[in-house]
Amino acid sequence: MAPPADTRKSGLSNLQIRLISAAVLLPLVTAAIYFGHPLFTLFIAIFAAAAAWEWARIVANQKTLGQVTPVPSAPADRWGLPATLAVVATGLAVLLAGFGGYAGLGLLAVAVGAITTFASGVFKDAKLAAWQLLGIPYTAVPAMGLVVVRNDAEWGMASLLWIIALVVAADTGGFIAGRSIGGPKLAPRISPNKTWAGLGGAVAGAALVGLLTAFIVNHTNVWVLVLLSAALGVVEQAGDLVESALKRHFGVKDASHIIPGHGGVLDRVDGLLAVAVAVLVIGEWTGRSVLTWS
Repeated sequence: MAPPADTRKSGLSNLQIRLISAAVLLPLVTAAIYFGHPLFTLFIAIFAAAAAWEWARIVANQKTLGQVTPVPSAPADRWGLPATLAVVATGLAVLLAGFGGYAGLGLLAVAVGAITTFASGVFKDAKLAAWQLLGIPYTAVPAMGLVVVRNDAEWGMASLLWIIALVVAADTGGFIAGRSIGGPKLAPRISPNKTWAGLGGAVAGAALVGLLTAFIVNHTNVWVLVLLSAALGVVEQAGDLVESALKRHFGVKDASHIIPGHGGVLDRVDGLLAVAVAVLVIGEWTGRSVLTWS
């Protein structure tokens, strides 16, 4: 990917920009995870709101046949109001979930925000309004999941670190296996670089994290966590494909340039969003952290 115009003017390579961005973000992410609520809740609310803004711009992009734009380029009158409503609804949902200690109030904010967003554009462009509506649960619910997981006083940090390590390992394992083994494509129309071997690598990487986590936290049923982690590796890859399909459908290469050298928030957390939803559903269903299963 060619570096953005501002990186070329500064004389910095894209790799240098990526490293600088990582050096700035990594301490912030680490501090937010370590200190937890309210810092973590505020941090996730900001990132979720940014992701909702990116979604609103992506689905408003007017694709030209055969053309892919670096980032969404639709005029603001197509996405301005829905993006504003989505940002408010998503940020509020995360804050309510975090400060309320449970997902109920946050889900109410998601529902109200989605309905309001759809109503604001349905008479102008019903199809676009429907796409704008979907962006709110897509970004808010996973973010709420991360906040609810971290707010667990006993297992919050361990569970969150397990999720993050799992996503990183699945991404890394998928990349290494896909590049070194190759073979049949997984979904060539959506993501031409993904292969079945890459999916296997992602599952293996996630399973390995489950195994290591089980020993670190003295999990009494190792294979339960290993198998669950492996399944979440598949979920992580599915989340990646969903975002790739979205961008391909609307003719966009990156969600935005909000993170210099890396693209947008959605470009970086697509797999994490899917895993966060899965863990949230499992946690709400069982009423306890996955790491406490016996």
